[in-house]
Amino acid sequence: MGQGVNLKVYRNSDVLKVVGFIPPGHTHMRLAIVLRDQVIVLQEASVAAIVRAYVDIVTHPTRKAVEFTQARLSRDSKKPGYAEYQLVESNKSEDEVVSEWSNILRSEPT
Repeated sequence: MGQGVNLKVYRNSDVLKVVGFIPPGHTHMRLAIVLRDQVIVLQEASVAAIVRAYVDIVTHPTRKAVEFTQARLSRDSKKPGYAEYQLVESNKSEDEVVSEWSNILRSEPT
């Protein structure tokens, strides 16, 4: 994370609603997360990365972390129908990811 980036941890009680929908005229879903203080709308590629991270960790017997980072894919390198910008697995080890994010969360006020 870069300096000056605002980090906020939301509790389950802060999440009022989650809405998945495909807007008229579009082919890909959006996911709206309605929080007490704001609404976040994610596009399908970002939601897919969240699902991949969740499934990779929860269904694996030993895996503790995964990190996906933004990559710009050329037309020739991506599957048809996929967005130009995707979140793809980084080269960081699980231990690096856990250590980095444990330190970030430890340094932030709750």
